[in-house]
Amino acid sequence: MRTRAILLVSAAVLVVAAPMAVWGLMGQDDYQGLPPSELDYAVRPPGVPAHLALPIGLVGLALAAAAGTVLVRGALRGAFDPRWWQVLAPLVATGVISAWCWRVMTAGVVGANIGAGIAVALGTPVVFTLLVCAVVRTVALLRRRDGRDGGHGGRGMRPGPVPGGALGSEG
Repeated sequence: MRTRAILLVSAAVLVVAAPMAVWGLMGQDDYQGLPPSELDYAVRPPGVPAHLALPIGLVGLALAAAAGTVLVRGALRGAFDPRWWQVLAPLVATGVISAWCWRVMTAGVVGANIGAGIAVALGTPVVFTLLVCAVVRTVALLRRRDGRDGGHGGRGMRPGPVPGGALGSEG
């Protein structure tokens, strides 16, 4: 039970720490040459002092690396089912894309922030799709674990040949 709890915490840390690393390591990407009070913002950045962004990013990077290492070692020892990477990868990607989009949207610019529009137009459907994939795969994995897979041993389909051929026609 202790190993399972460590793996669960590591998975949660990875999902949170990866976007934290991206957000912090990117830093505030304001237009250079004008004070922030004269820049235009699609969304005002949060009140986090600029000197804290890099340490936050480095802590996020270290936590993500440590959590990833724990999960990979768990998978290699057989304690972590590697199929759960099919859930974790889209969740981590969602966080990373969201952190990048947030930095683009909060960048101070002169005039219109074209990047913010692109981030919303492209980032939103990608993030939504990744979240749906993660949820669908989670449900499938939990159903198999609970034995609710239709009685076919986790395969989800009947074993053996399909009567009438692959397309259901005689031919």
